[in-house]
Order: sequence, then structure tokens, then C-alpha cells
Amino acid sequence: MKTDLEIARQARLKPINEIAGKLGIVDQELELYGRYKAKVNLGILERLADRKTGKYILMTAVTPTPLGEGKTLSTIGLSLGMNRLGKKTVCTLRQPSMGPVFGLKGGAAGGGHSQVVPMEDFNLHLTGDFHAVAAANNLLAAHADTSILLKNPHDINPFSVRIRRVVDINDRALRSVVTGCGGRKNGVPRETGFDIVAASEVMAILGLSTGYADMRRRLGRIVVGLSRKSEIVDAERLGTAGAMAVILKHALQPTLMQTIEGTGALIHTGPFANIAHGNSSVIADEIALRIADYVITEGGFGADMGAEKFFNIKCRVSGRTPDAAVVVVTTRALKVHGGGITVKPGVPLDPALQSEDIGLLEKGLPNLARMIEIVHLHGVPVVVAVNRFPTDTDSEVEFLREAALSLGAEEAVVSDVHAQGGAGGEAFAEAVLRAVEGGDDRESKAQFRHLYPLDLPIRQKVETLATRIYGAERVKFYDEVLRKMEKFTERGYGNLPICMAKTQYSLSHDPELKNRPEGYVFTVKDMRVSVGAGFIVPLAGDIMLMPGLTGKPALMEMDLTEKGEVIGLF
Repeated sequence: MKTDLEIARQARLKPINEIAGKLGIVDQELELYGRYKAKVNLGILERLADRKTGKYILMTAVTPTPLGEGKTLSTIGLSLGMNRLGKKTVCTLRQPSMGPVFGLKGGAAGGGHSQVVPMEDFNLHLTGDFHAVAAANNLLAAHADTSILLKNPHDINPFSVRIRRVVDINDRALRSVVTGCGGRKNGVPRETGFDIVAASEVMAILGLSTGYADMRRRLGRIVVGLSRKSEIVDAERLGTAGAMAVILKHALQPTLMQTIEGTGALIHTGPFANIAHGNSSVIADEIALRIADYVITEGGFGADMGAEKFFNIKCRVSGRTPDAAVVVVTTRALKVHGGGITVKPGVPLDPALQSEDIGLLEKGLPNLARMIEIVHLHGVPVVVAVNRFPTDTDSEVEFLREAALSLGAEEAVVSDVHAQGGAGGEAFAEAVLRAVEGGDDRESKAQFRHLYPLDLPIRQKVETLATRIYGAERVKFYDEVLRKMEKFTERGYGNLPICMAKTQYSLSHDPELKNRPEGYVFTVKDMRVSVGAGFIVPLAGDIMLMPGLTGKPALMEMDLTEKGEVIGLF
């Protein structure tokens, strides 16, 4: 069986100008990065301002296993299937972080015959956006520490500084560090730490900005710390925001790439859904909606994570609402939820996951039911896609399809895009087209609504998420969190939406609570505010903003040949 990388290298890539031309992007709007990828100039939004926008479809999933359930694969595959049906379709995806690429997952460009190519470029550096985000973030951190050391003109309390440095590698040793050691010339000693780039506020700002001016304003609002008089010192007051915007100038432009079948894909930003808002950029989606009739965008992890944040954070910023959502499900995921089976990267799968067991699937159905309910809570029609694995039996697949319909899905269909590419996604595409009422001549079934009003107190917004989305009975707030909620409200942040940081492996805050936990106490241990990004971040359970490498990370399988070819990348 060929690896994803081997399949990707067999694709006949087209020059990116040719891909752009078919989408109506002119040469003057491209900034080429080699032959097969290009930045798209934001001037295209002005040129196409009056063009009717396409249909908007969100891809989400059940609570995943650590191996992933094929959501990116399905996003790409659905766009392939729609294009084969003659529907001009573009998918918008986040750029993979090199933390998971080298750590947990290996490549993250889809899989099999449903990939974005060149696969190596997609997974490694791409056009340098992650490095730009790290540089802008770390410039702010360095300038803050230097300002404190050199006469401290803003009277910053060193122990109030909340900006942490970032790096795009999983590195548990950097979670907690002391800076400024080694003498007075090296800064004022203080405890701090590193986050991964995808968890940074700068990455969130890049993903939610609507243009250069909006990005510049948001960067200026990043809270650095407090003065000794408890006044807010932000990046604007510190004088760093302008330089940060300069670093991020090109990073605000999405990157145009192509799928394995030569259709368009816009790649931009990379916030994680478990510790950030977990969606591709507002700008990428805006461009896609003007150059395509249908846009497929992906929300990270399960519907309780990326989809909820898409509905209540991203849609509020963009003003766009989805016409339909797809919930991806696998037999593997539901068997894990139904039977408490453990899945770990690098460890052979439990035989129960690869043999027919309708009873185990049935036990895991409550998780799928909850994900459908979450989407329906927001007034959006649901299509369930069964992402088929080679070991799935026809009986299991049909059971899942029928169960999804009984749970309220408008459509339920089998997706075989990994093995067959676009050909295996045609029935999938037809089902989604029916869910959005067939195109431009008919009204969408969607009656979109947010989960909560912004003027609801912070505590009640968190409790709404915990009870209505995660199934908790109540929320336990640590004392420090209660104090922070009061302070945030006093400082005018009470009307911001909530961006929950919690485990992706459970609806709850505890990764060990599988399936559809209910009646438990949801625990919030800390809370941060990202004023520039425009949301409040409660930290639930033991969630961390810097992942660690496993004992046998994916990096150990990777190498470079004498001819300069990458091997072992999934």
C-alpha cells in the first residue's frame, strides 16, 4: 500500500498561475513562491467586492481519537467531489503546525487520494507565516522585557507581564521558565514560559483580521501587562504594534495551493481548536466566497470545539453564516467511545477497532448524537459523512448511515475519498448539495443563530457552553478565575465571546470521559483575555498551551535522501 507522500508525488501538478486563472484570480494578484504556491493579494477583495458570494459549508466531526478521523481528508474530498459534479468549489484549510507534524501525527495535508500538494511544502514552512507570527510575538516579548530593564518608562510591574514567547515545536521543557538570569544586563528575572505558535494571540489575530487596518488595530490591543498603578499597558502604548504589523504584512495574505486533482485550495493561519479558535482565516474564506460557488471550510476537532468557535467567534467577526455543516464520523471513533478502547500513536490498533461489532458502534452513538445536536443548536442543517476505512464492513457503514438519519441528520452518506479521490466523493457532494437546497436558485435551510448573546455576563456564557454544549451539570470556578472575571468585566471585556481551552478528546474537560458524559462538574482552573483577538479564554481541566513530544514522535521516521527528497512524512 502506497504512503500518502508516495501518492502525492505521483500527482501531476499544474503551475499555480493556471489554478488561479481558472478561479478568476489575475496574475497581478499573485505573489509566487516557486511554481506551485502563491500568496493572494488582498486587493482581490476590492476588485470582487460586488460579486455574489458562494455557498458556505463547515466541516466538523465527532470527538476524535488521537489519530484523527479524516476531517481534512473529507474537506478536500468534498471539494473534489463537487468539482467533479461541475460545481466551482474551493476548500479553505489551516496550515499545519510543525509541532504535531513532527510530534503526534506526521503529515496533515489530507490523505490517500484526497490531499493538498505539494504535500511537503504544505506541512513544512509553506510560505513562512508561522515564522512571521513567532517573530512578531517574540518581538513584543523582547521589547517588553527590555523596556522594563531600561528605566521602565511605562512603569510596568514585571510580575504582571502576560506575554509569553512562542515556538512552533512541541517542547514540554519550555512550559515554565525563568528569564533574565545571568546578571543585570540580561534583564529582570521573572517566571514565564513558552506557548506553541498556534496558541498565540498573534496567530488568532491573523486568523480573525479582516484587513491590514483591522490587523494593526488588533495588534495594538494586545495586553502586555499592568503598570504599578494597575493601568493596562498594551502593545500600542509600548510602541511595538506597528513593527509587528510590518512583520505580518505578507502573512496576512492567504496561500493558494492545489489539490491532488488540480482544484484550488486556500491555506491560511493555524490556530488549534483545543487552545484557540481553531479555524482557517476570515480573509481566506472571504476570498474563496468570491471566487467559487461553494466553499468548504474546516473547524478543528469535534463540533464542541472548532464548530462551536466557528459559530460564536468567527461568524461574529466575518458576518458570514454557514449554509450547512458536515459531521465526519468513523467506526473507529465510535467504537472507542462505546467501548473505552485506548488509541495511541505508534501503538498497533486494538483488534476490536478492525473487526465488525455493531453493538460497540451502537454504544458510541451518543457522541454522534451530541455533535448533531450542537450544530442544530445553531440552526444549521447537518450532513453526516461516514469516512470509510478498509476494515469497515458494509453492515457497519450502513448501520452508521441509518443511525445518523434517525438522530436528525438531513443526509447521511458514505465517503470513500481516501481510496478513490473525487470519484469517491460524488455521492457525498450530492448529499451536501441537497442539504443547501441545490444552489443559487433556492433558499438555504439554515436558520443561523448564536448560542449566547455577547452581553451575557462572562460566568453565564461559560456556564452556557458547559451545560448546553459539553453536557455538564454545573461549573466549578477556581477562586482566581472568579477574581479575574470581575477584573475583566471592570475593564470592559465582559462583552467578548468565549474561546474555551479544553481537551479535544472528550466533550468534557477530562480526556478520560468518553462518549457523551453528563451530570459531571466542568472545572475551570484559569482564565485569560485576548483583547486583540477579541475573546476570553477559560482554561479547563489540565489543558496546556505547549504540547510535548511523545516517546516515539513522528520525527523519528523522517529523513532526507541524497537527492534531497523528504521521506517518512506520513
